[in-house]
Amino acid sequence: MEMLLGFIVLLACLIVGVRHGGLGLAVISGFGLVIYTFGFGYQPGKPPVDVMLIILAVVTCAGFLQTSGGLTVMLKYAEKFLRNNPKHVTILAPLTTWFLTVLCGTGHVVYTMFPIIYDIAIKQGIRPERPMAVSSVASQMGICASPVSVAVVSMVAFLSASGHEFTVFQVLSVSIPATGFGVLFAALWSYRRGKDLEQDERFQEFIRDPENKKYVYGDAETLLDKELPKEYYRAMFIFFAGIIAIAILGNFPELLPKFPPKPDAAPKAISMVVVIQMVMLLVGAIILVSCKVKAKDVGNSQVFRSGVVALVSVYGVAWMADTYFMNHIGFLKEFLGSAVQTYPWAYAVLAFLTSKLVNSQGAAIAIVVPMAINVGMDPILVLSFISACYGYFFLPTYPSDLACIGFDRSGTTRIGKYILNHSFMIPGLIGVISGCCVGYVVAHLIF
Repeated sequence: MEMLLGFIVLLACLIVGVRHGGLGLAVISGFGLVIYTFGFGYQPGKPPVDVMLIILAVVTCAGFLQTSGGLTVMLKYAEKFLRNNPKHVTILAPLTTWFLTVLCGTGHVVYTMFPIIYDIAIKQGIRPERPMAVSSVASQMGICASPVSVAVVSMVAFLSASGHEFTVFQVLSVSIPATGFGVLFAALWSYRRGKDLEQDERFQEFIRDPENKKYVYGDAETLLDKELPKEYYRAMFIFFAGIIAIAILGNFPELLPKFPPKPDAAPKAISMVVVIQMVMLLVGAIILVSCKVKAKDVGNSQVFRSGVVALVSVYGVAWMADTYFMNHIGFLKEFLGSAVQTYPWAYAVLAFLTSKLVNSQGAAIAIVVPMAINVGMDPILVLSFISACYGYFFLPTYPSDLACIGFDRSGTTRIGKYILNHSFMIPGLIGVISGCCVGYVVAHLIF
């Protein structure tokens, strides 16, 4: 009974916290911590300090990338690619938004792409819902495939903390094909979804009004005719160099300096968790001194603000969850350990539901990965189902989905009458389920 009451407290804090956003989720976790410690007598868990530090380093570097204009260059190339291949926008747009997220570590880059995708689709007579909805899903699926995302660095840090030394490259060798194929399968399904515009009675009725037609087919802003300063390009290449450096160091540990962990112990290579922090800070510093960036402006960038919110959210949620789960670890090892071994998909379902509750892949990983490792789950299975950490499309409340609906001036991307029958549901389910299947196969082939 006590364990059930504790779980109700955990669930209530998550539900209430989500209503107040990422920072709200973090501080509401304080209720759970106090109730567990002073009410239930649980020994407080440990905040994931290493995870928080690596997140801080990554989002700081990403903030410098956006402020320096490096992100703008990436978006310009993405727009040029899509406008050169307009007839295949339903397939290419989601792959593009996925790839941008992989490069930048945040799905928020999709906001700039929505009006471009819409403009291409509507001028080709393509139902905008087809490329737009799946592009929103794809931008979020790319988070677990990015070497600089909160989700991936958290996964590496939690696995390393538990004694499982998976490198960033090893995690990406599973998550990139898993999420990439998930996006591709979702895009292929979207290719013929819904009625063609000329056969859609609702759309045709809407554009009979000349003002509505002008609104639907109006011009969109473009980056193609804008000359960008050379510093923007320099910042982008510096950022790419940092990602390549992390990949090389992670794949060739013999290049890392070695130090004895204790006096008289054999030297051991420093952790990649530390290396990522160093490289990200170095990349930010080089961008600062060579690309005419004002450091004070970085704090106002969208990427930095979103990353700090994720950092604080992981801090509160992970600490609360660790306090609850570690005080019941004996039972959880016996019950969940056997359940996961018999039904490994149970972990994927748990990760999916947790993601929906906390609206964050990083926060979901902070909750479910330490618990899964502590109950004895095979880390290869944990890695196999990394795609399942994206479940917040299930209800159409996430900012990128709402923005997608707003940017679709044709009204074809929408929330259905029954809420769950919205434009993102089927692409999201196809992407996650197929991503888990591909991830399972790839992980077991590699490891």
